[in-house]
Amino acid sequence: MEPYSTEPVTLIEEVFPQDTNSYNTLFGGRLLSLMDKAAGIVCAKFAHREFVTISIDTLEFKAPAKQGDLIEVTAKIVFTSNRTACAKVTAWAMSKSDWTKTEICRGYFFMIAIDSMMRPIPIPQFSPESDEERSEWETAKAIREHMLTSKNK
Repeated sequence: MEPYSTEPVTLIEEVFPQDTNSYNTLFGGRLLSLMDKAAGIVCAKFAHREFVTISIDTLEFKAPAKQGDLIEVTAKIVFTSNRTACAKVTAWAMSKSDWTKTEICRGYFFMIAIDSMMRPIPIPQFSPESDEERSEWETAKAIREHMLTSKNK
């Protein structure tokens, strides 16, 4: 079983007033929702399966986004196991005044493929080819192993 696509997925949305807190910066939960959506889409595109989120790891909020900014969220597959795919998701804020782009958040989203009865099902496997892909694979693998070890305690 071969992957259908290893291309990243990018979503772009504007930060509207209802997306912000009293400081006129983007709610973290709203950003997390966009990142989770991108992860689910890139996994579905990769495997042609339905996925649900099982874990979000090493999520780093680095900078705020302001009302009126554009949020660009990019997800790419970096690791797979038999039924699980991991997407590295990165978010940037873009100011429409000068179109500068600032990384605001990054994290690893682990998703499991499911059938219509919500049972886990096998997926195609990702094969890292470049040094960067191998490095990301090892990072995601270590995160997953830590997650499984913690779960079994």
